[in-house]
Amino acid sequence: MELNDILHQASEQGASDIHLVPGHVPMVRIDTVMVGLELPVLSAEVTDTMVRAMASDEQFERLQANKDLDISYAVEGLGRYRVNIHQQRSGIAMAMRSIRESVPPLESLNLPLVVQRFATLPRGLVLVTGDTGSGKSTTLAAVIQAINAKERKHIITLEDPIEYTFESRQCLIEQRELGDDIPTFASGLKHALRQDPDIILVGEMRDLETTALAMSAAETGHLVLSTLHTVSASQTVERIIDMYPANQQNQVRSMLGNTLQAVVSQSLFPRADGEGMVPAVEILLCTPAVRNLIRENRTFEIPNVIETSRNLGMTTLDASIAELCFNGLISKEDAVSRAAHPEAMERALAA
Repeated sequence: MELNDILHQASEQGASDIHLVPGHVPMVRIDTVMVGLELPVLSAEVTDTMVRAMASDEQFERLQANKDLDISYAVEGLGRYRVNIHQQRSGIAMAMRSIRESVPPLESLNLPLVVQRFATLPRGLVLVTGDTGSGKSTTLAAVIQAINAKERKHIITLEDPIEYTFESRQCLIEQRELGDDIPTFASGLKHALRQDPDIILVGEMRDLETTALAMSAAETGHLVLSTLHTVSASQTVERIIDMYPANQQNQVRSMLGNTLQAVVSQSLFPRADGEGMVPAVEILLCTPAVRNLIRENRTFEIPNVIETSRNLGMTTLDASIAELCFNGLISKEDAVSRAAHPEAMERALAA
C-alpha cells in the first residue's frame, strides 16, 4: 500500500485529517467525523516504510530520540500536509492535516469584519486561540497574506512545521521551521528581534520564555501574531499570567494590559448544508476598559465587557453560535451542545 494512494483517496473524499495507525485501516476525518477508508489494515512495517520515505535521516533520528516528530510533507498535485509522527503501542503512527495550497483570502473565512482590521495594526500582540483543528493557522496565514498584499513590511514567521508557504509580494517574508531552521521558538524569536522585522508570527506561545519574548517584542513596537490552546478570551489572559511565578504576575498583568490588542477564540462547526465547516468566534478587543481589567486582576469581568461591547465589534462565542444557527449555517443541535451556556442557548433559539 502506497502513502500517495491513501492521500489521493482521502483528498477525493474531502478529508481534513488522515490517521495511519498499525492494526487499523487508514482513517480520515470528514467534517469532524472519523471514517475508515476501504483499504487493507496497516501493518507496523508499512507505516515504518512510509515514515522513512517522508523523513530525512536527521528527522528520523529526532523521532527515535523524542518519540514524536512534527514535519511538513508535500505531494505534487495534492498539496501539503502538516504531519505528526509518533510512537505508540502497535508501532509508529501518523496524523496528517491537509493544508490548502494557497492561503485563502481573509474575507472568505466567514469571520467578523473586525478581524480584517488586524492586518492594519502597527504594533501589539494578537492571539488566535482554540482547540486543535479550529482553524487558528488558517486565520493567521490569511492575516499575513492581507498584510503582504497591501503593506511594505518585513515579516518573519516561526512555525512548527511550516504550513502555508508565502510568496513575498509587497512584503519581504521569511519563514523558519522549528527543528530545521531554529532549535526552539524562543531562540528563533530572540534572534528575530535582531533581523529588523516589522511583524513576527510565532506558531505557538507554548512556554514561559517564548511568551515573555513575544510580549517584549510587542512592547518594543512590533506586531506579534501567535496562538494558544485556550477556548475563551478570559482563559487566554489567565493562561498567560499563570505561566509566570506569583511574584512576577502583577508586572506581567501591566505588560499584557499594555501590549495585547485582540484575542480571537475559534471553534469550527459542520455546516448544516453539509458543505464543509464554518467558524464560531469569540472576539475580545483591548479597549481602555479591558486593559484596566487585566491590570487590576479582574479578568472574570471580561465576558461581561464583551457582551456589552458588541457595537465595537466584540462578540461572545455563544452570540456567534446563535447567529450561525439563526442564519441556517449550523444545526440547532450543534449550537446547543457546544454552547458555553446550553440552557440559555436553547431559550434564545426557541424565542
